[in-house]
Amino acid sequence: MTEENINLPYIPIVRKTGDEVFRRNGQNLGIKLLNFWQWSASDLIGNAERGILAEYIVASALGITDGVQEGWTAYDLETPSGIKVEVKSCAYIQSWHQKTYSNICFSIRPSTSWDSRTNEWGTEKKRQADVYVFCILNHKDQDTLDPLNLDQWEFYVLPASSLNSLSLTQKTLGLSGLLKLNPCKATYEEIASCIEKLSGDIQIAT
Repeated sequence: MTEENINLPYIPIVRKTGDEVFRRNGQNLGIKLLNFWQWSASDLIGNAERGILAEYIVASALGITDGVQEGWTAYDLETPSGIKVEVKSCAYIQSWHQKTYSNICFSIRPSTSWDSRTNEWGTEKKRQADVYVFCILNHKDQDTLDPLNLDQWEFYVLPASSLNSLSLTQKTLGLSGLLKLNPCKATYEEIASCIEKLSGDIQIAT
């Protein structure tokens, strides 16, 4: 087969257990996939992993953690009723040395969608989700900071239409700007009900 004739379709992501092992020459090296996860994803305070953690927290609040997180989707999550959800995360404290607290500022940049299953780009630059969940790790004591303690988080739910009415091109949104849009403030247990409460204001994206 020549390179011109190669067809490489989308590879479905299979959920792993963590017990999968690394091998060499057919031999088990005694290293599990869990070891890699511990090595690569233990920084829950820094921006990169905290963002994925926030997605998982929202997914668990919506009861949709049976699948896997995909990094190339146009939006982060989808509810059983078809509502597309974008999750944004910010915190005052980071894992690196700081001279002051970080500002709370979220990216709300419109984007052009890309479908990893077909390798095709969308035709319209827009906010791809129907609703945004803004997650703030609202804890300012470094000694007791714990991203796994959901009492330390605040959640604000807002339909994308509110962001679009603000601006179709605005790229960032600070905390004061977010609060002016009158979002639904939620505890972890209230995230799903907030989305349901706003369902009348949500126009399902296509």
